Amino acid sequence: MKFDKNAKNILDTLRERGFVKQTVYEEDLYKLLGSESVTFYIGFDPTADSLHVGHFMQLIVMRHMQQAGHRPIVLIGGGTAMIGDPSGRSDMRSMMTKETIRHNVECFKTQMSKFISFEGENAAIIVDNGDWLLDLNYVEFIRDIGSTFSVNRMLTAECFKARMEKGLSFLEFNYMLMQAYDYLVLHQKYGCVLECGGDDQWSNILAGADLIRRKEQKDAYAVTFTLLTTSDGKKMGKTQKGAVWLDESKTSPYDFYQYWRNVADEDVEKCFKLLTFLSLEEISELVEYKDQRINNAKERLAYELTKMVHGEVAAIDSEAKAKAAFSGDADNMPQKEIQKGVSTVCDILVEIGAAPSKGEAKRLIQGGGIRIDDIKIEGFDATVSDSQLANGFVLQKGKKNFFKVTVA
Repeated sequence: MKFDKNAKNILDTLRERGFVKQTVYEEDLYKLLGSESVTFYIGFDPTADSLHVGHFMQLIVMRHMQQAGHRPIVLIGGGTAMIGDPSGRSDMRSMMTKETIRHNVECFKTQMSKFISFEGENAAIIVDNGDWLLDLNYVEFIRDIGSTFSVNRMLTAECFKARMEKGLSFLEFNYMLMQAYDYLVLHQKYGCVLECGGDDQWSNILAGADLIRRKEQKDAYAVTFTLLTTSDGKKMGKTQKGAVWLDESKTSPYDFYQYWRNVADEDVEKCFKLLTFLSLEEISELVEYKDQRINNAKERLAYELTKMVHGEVAAIDSEAKAKAAFSGDADNMPQKEIQKGVSTVCDILVEIGAAPSKGEAKRLIQGGGIRIDDIKIEGFDATVSDSQLANGFVLQKGKKNFFKVTVA
């Protein structure tokens, strides 16, 4: 999209929707974003072969920025992933092979094309920091880059403080230098003057902006965004099965839809603002009521996000299945198959993915949360009948999750 000086400043848009957490040289940045197209970047570590909900919010930011006429750089951390970022962690992330990283990078590229455009005046580009980090001369790097960093100052960074008690390896200590160097390289190669990211990256992002100002004597800026958390401070995108992935082979469109359909009432408005492109006026109308009518807003939220990630057909199908489950319509609820010979309710729960383990299955049964054909399951050793195995049955987990189960 072409940059329009008369359009609304993107920083205002992001603030109104609750994205912005911290900035540096804010007044100058605001003027810059309102006067010309700015090249910015956000980094993604390829630690899996799919993006997840945590990445999703960063992609939404990129789309907002691109629609306002600014140019995105997607930086894939093919080099830094071989070390691991200590930010927000109490343990050391396991190191990855070049082959695994290369595979994950290719998967990321495919998924990202759904959210941002790689064509047009401000087309996004994807670069891999492995292209310059993996062949660095260590002595030259420490002399040219390491000499600009104060160890005393680095140790005050939050990303290191959390690791000091258990031990911070020199390997991890290098991460800040490399991320700062990424910003410098992108500035030199592509004219990048703004790095964005989650607020847990503030120290690293700030270090990069400072490095450019020291080495290049030019302006560079930093913005961090609020993390996607629930009202009680926990990161969103986690379930009993693990992360909520954007790849349908890891998290089905129906399960993705159900995750958002079941968010807490107090988180609905925040999710609308951070993850959808609905206007603030429409969002206000959707979340106006805090009684049972909030469920209508949850359905809309789930539909919008599923449509964005998996397409309109998948969103319509997931919505229909969810409504069928709530109404008890077995013909339209999610279909699950179990292998022949599986008959205990505990094993069935694990087999269809409704519980991650037998221990969790027993806990669900003990809590009275499992029904078979509307009959509450009382005992851990409960089984389904031969007739049910032959004809299929409805398994209900809690109040909202229904499955039509048949034998493969």
